[in-house]
Amino acid sequence: MKLITIIIPAYNEEESLRPLYEQLRLLMDANKGYDFELLFINDGSHDGTQQQLEQLSEDDGRVAWVELSRNFGKENAMLAGFDYARGDCAVVIDADLQHPPHVIGEMLSWWEQGYEDVYARRRTRGKEGRVRRWLTMKFYRLLDRSTRFDILQNVGDFRLLDRKCIDALRQLRERERYTKGMFSWIGFRKKEVLFDQQERRYGKSHWSLWQLSALAVEGITSFTTAPLRLATILGFITGIGAFIYLIYTFIKAICYGDPVAGYPTLICVMLFLGAVQLICLGIIGEYLGRVFNETKHRPNYIVTNSHQASAKP
Repeated sequence: MKLITIIIPAYNEEESLRPLYEQLRLLMDANKGYDFELLFINDGSHDGTQQQLEQLSEDDGRVAWVELSRNFGKENAMLAGFDYARGDCAVVIDADLQHPPHVIGEMLSWWEQGYEDVYARRRTRGKEGRVRRWLTMKFYRLLDRSTRFDILQNVGDFRLLDRKCIDALRQLRERERYTKGMFSWIGFRKKEVLFDQQERRYGKSHWSLWQLSALAVEGITSFTTAPLRLATILGFITGIGAFIYLIYTFIKAICYGDPVAGYPTLICVMLFLGAVQLICLGIIGEYLGRVFNETKHRPNYIVTNSHQASAKP
């Protein structure tokens, strides 16, 4: 039988692991035509997450886990899942119960029809704040317009990936990762399924607005050089404007004289040019910092311990 790996990155999800497992167990029992392994990636949790995983693996031989030495972030935790997944396909699902496990059944049916990347698009986003929702949609639109390939909007990490996709993603070892963009970059035959995002039942979100902003910067700088091009264009526009203003000032001084020193104008121009320079230097610095991190060739994650599933109930 085909083996299905369900990858679940987990960071301080002690309370949600058992309820999630119960829902996944119902899914596995309803799909007897497949073997399953539940691959939990403990991303440096400091609560009782690891103890819960060890207990689950004792209760059910289909449960596997990988314990990372510290919190490396969800992007690297998913890479660890791809590295340790043994299945003919893998499903990435969050541990916070916002992704309904029953949708996996529909994903499997499309996979059997030949689709290699079956992604789940949110029909609703739950009780997400309006400002956060607006910023998220604007980010996806900006990223989609600035890249040479389609970035799927309103789509997260909840998806089924064929073994071909998993092997392709394992080859992408950059440290500054934006996996949502990688899913689009690797290509393959894609199929959409819709789902209603559930409310988080236990704990609280580990993604602050600042962390989401940092992830957005990762996405833009990882998949497009448009900001660098924008800095160049901004420099040209500023230079042309300064040249035009220079001609205007010169003509004005010849025709009307300049009895009053232009101190306010001079200060405004200096501040404007200084701000443009700092913005451009900041953009260049973002890219240079990523080059610096890549040249270190450090591993994306470090594993403390792991347990392999038997793929049997």
